Amino acid sequence: MTTNPFGDMFGDIFSMLSQQGPDAWYQTASQLALNIARGEDGDPNPLPIERQRLEELAPLVGRHVDALFGVSSEATLVAVNRSALTVAALEQWRPLMEPMMTSSTSTSPAPIADDELDVQDNQLLAQISSTIGPLFAGFQMGSVAGHFSERAWSLAVLPLPRRNDQRLLVVNNLTNFANAWSLEHDEVYVFALAQEFVASLVLTQPGTSDALRALLIDTVNESSALQGDLMGRLQSLMESGDINEMMNDPASLLDSISIPEETNATRAINAATSVLLAFFTAAAADITETLLGPRPALMEAYARHRRSDARGEDAAAALFGISTQGPHHDAATAFVATLVAEHSLSVFGALLRVDGLPSASELENPQAWYERVTTSPLA
Repeated sequence: MTTNPFGDMFGDIFSMLSQQGPDAWYQTASQLALNIARGEDGDPNPLPIERQRLEELAPLVGRHVDALFGVSSEATLVAVNRSALTVAALEQWRPLMEPMMTSSTSTSPAPIADDELDVQDNQLLAQISSTIGPLFAGFQMGSVAGHFSERAWSLAVLPLPRRNDQRLLVVNNLTNFANAWSLEHDEVYVFALAQEFVASLVLTQPGTSDALRALLIDTVNESSALQGDLMGRLQSLMESGDINEMMNDPASLLDSISIPEETNATRAINAATSVLLAFFTAAAADITETLLGPRPALMEAYARHRRSDARGEDAAAALFGISTQGPHHDAATAFVATLVAEHSLSVFGALLRVDGLPSASELENPQAWYERVTTSPLA
């Protein structure tokens, strides 16, 4: 009879992990994300004077956002640290992540012939894979969420459907940006407030959210396949006998987050999200100029900020098959600028409707989008 060399080592671990339930991946992701978000400085709360100033400006900015869309909303704002944004990001993204978890953790180990591995060890392999697979999937998600908040100002940087209208701004990230670029704190605050308020209003609309979710169905599946089958990699590692590699360096199981190859699905989601981001930026710039006058240095600094060292935001977007860099963003900026010049920002009120998101073909033809949305029965 073959003695199981790993039974004593993993028995207690299996018992503990198996009791965590189907959301073990989320608990793991949350713990790791918070550990990363706290960083070397311990993630301090914003200074009271900075928080108070942001809260003073919020109602003023909110009124301008309401006027842009012709609506009335409650311009509430919560000044937070990185940890709070990380928790909010995971909560907002969780419904979109769950299909990835299903595909990453439901694969059963392939049958193995008796002459390669005896039945007992085959059962052990299945137990290890099914138990630890979700743990490593959680590592991947937690790492992405934790690094996302390292420099993100708010959830507006990644235009995904939102479950609620909670508006959070990481004050310390804003002040770091302002100080690094020698900008006035008020101009950065007004711009960030406007960007987040506009994003919150658009992304909580039922029609817009439903349209985005429909586009994300295919891209999430494609991205999940690209990031790799954690269960398959775990099984391969166990079959090769490199158990020490897994125990000494669990991160070796996690591939770097990659952007899926261009497909019809990725072209569609990139067209929609790039225009949303370009509109959020244009609206925020317009409101900032209305309140404070032209701020060319701010806009140049923000453009460079988005193009440089955005690994956390880019990796988070890639999980959903979205690219936050690339030529489609230049096309989106031109798309928004063209329509603003011809029709004003108010034309983008169409983004609040289920049929308002531009298609990949319309990204290169703003007039086609304008004609479609203005003649729509929903207009």
